[in-house]
Amino acid sequence: MTIASGKVLSINIASQSKSQSWSKSGNRTGIDKKSVEGLVLFGNDSVGGDNVVDRNHHGGYDKAVYAYAQEDAQWWAEKIGREITPGIFGENLTTSGIDLTNAVIGECWQIGDLLLEVAEPRIPCTVFAGFWDRPTLIKEFTEANRSGAYLRIIDEAMIERGATIEVIHRPHHGITIGDIFAAKSGSRQKISAIAQVAELSAEYREWAQKLNS
Repeated sequence: MTIASGKVLSINIASQSKSQSWSKSGNRTGIDKKSVEGLVLFGNDSVGGDNVVDRNHHGGYDKAVYAYAQEDAQWWAEKIGREITPGIFGENLTTSGIDLTNAVIGECWQIGDLLLEVAEPRIPCTVFAGFWDRPTLIKEFTEANRSGAYLRIIDEAMIERGATIEVIHRPHHGITIGDIFAAKSGSRQKISAIAQVAELSAEYREWAQKLNS
């Protein structure tokens, strides 16, 4: 059963890493992603052809795919008065029709033969602010609570721009990307419920349970 549906407006990759001096995590970054045409393989906890440099904070099972909604991108364009192009958030998938802030942790997206599972929010960093050349971006991004979502790859497949996204499963616990992001940003109102979410990554489960103890 389809609970909600949307579309993949763009698939974005960094075919080459980019030099950076915005953080101490290294001198390269894969944040500068560009829209690509044709079929792209989503598999082996990664997006085909995409360079992920800082693997302590990006990539791997719980952060295999980063999605950002066009609706949120448009909000940013209006808020700060700049052109927002696909990939500028460092996202692999630019989506439409899916409310990512209210996506439930553990909900499943079917995109053709590809199956993804919503895992956790994106936490802004100095590389992101430096890439945008906007020193206030981390504060603004945190206040906006429009973080986008990292997803796990459950079933590997190739997809292309224009594919339909079908939300086919949504856990009953109701804890969303926005709830987790708010908690990581200092709000503790839902930390007890968050600590009970089975679909949390091991890192987030440990964090939530420690705060709830």
